Amino acid sequence: MLSNIFFFVLSIFLLWFGADWIVDSASKIAKKYKVADLVIGLTIVAFGTSAPEFLVTATAAFKGLSDISLSNVVGSNIFNLGFILGLMALIKPLPTNRSLAMRDAPLLLATTAMILGLAYFDKLDRAAGVTLLAILGGYIGYLLVHSKRAANAMSGIVPEVEEDDGTQLSSKDWLKLLVGFIGIALGGEFMVDSASAIARHFGVSNWVIGMTIVAAGTSLPELVTCLAASLKGRNEMLLGNLIGSDFFNFAGVLGLTCLMRPLDVSPDALPGLTLLVGMVALVLFFIRTGWKVSRWEGAVLVALSIGRWVFDFMS
Repeated sequence: MLSNIFFFVLSIFLLWFGADWIVDSASKIAKKYKVADLVIGLTIVAFGTSAPEFLVTATAAFKGLSDISLSNVVGSNIFNLGFILGLMALIKPLPTNRSLAMRDAPLLLATTAMILGLAYFDKLDRAAGVTLLAILGGYIGYLLVHSKRAANAMSGIVPEVEEDDGTQLSSKDWLKLLVGFIGIALGGEFMVDSASAIARHFGVSNWVIGMTIVAAGTSLPELVTCLAASLKGRNEMLLGNLIGSDFFNFAGVLGLTCLMRPLDVSPDALPGLTLLVGMVALVLFFIRTGWKVSRWEGAVLVALSIGRWVFDFMS
């Protein structure tokens, strides 16, 4: 049992540092070859920050652990919009804007509701994966067409990189990129195996473990990044980044996983997905109230997130 706990904690660090190294090194490499900030944000940074969720979800799917595979994505999204978003609003109210209210949040709500419908009919198959990836491609295409506005929207996600001074790219950046991918690959493997073993030991379902501990573990990079941004007074883009991360988790991570390996949907998935639809709708409502997420609204989101954890472990 102790060895499983050790490997679970180790997997969190591997996923955390692996994703951070991928984003940092790949962004520097892209800058060196004069890749646009928008392209970096939509591809390298988006993949890097969602790499823990993808590796855990895909690994679980190929091991036949569909409950962990789906619950990791659902739990991560609830954790992002509940605990992380609520905590950031408690620290300092988060400003919103019309794009979030009219485009990004409604798109996330529609996508989440569609996945709930697909899960209800047990249709998370390759056709669902193609549909989700098509939605993601359409969204990225829209942002690319409206590149100036999209570039401003992505400015809070893309890490600050020093301007190219003409020096040769360091081999350390390539090594960090390689080590980062190895780290998340091992982290995903360790997390799935150790989490399922812990669930069996305590008699807890794989779904509950995936919705809670695994989801929180794969969301740690987002939590640390948001805390750092908040402490530096850069709260303007936190809400948009969290909504974008949730959308990428569903359309990108879940879509690609379903394309590679269709998922079986257990009855345990439907309450969690229903809760997530309600939470996205609540966040959309909060966005429109005074065009900010206030501290009391943040407290509501944190309370819902903690309450859901308590309910999952007691049920």
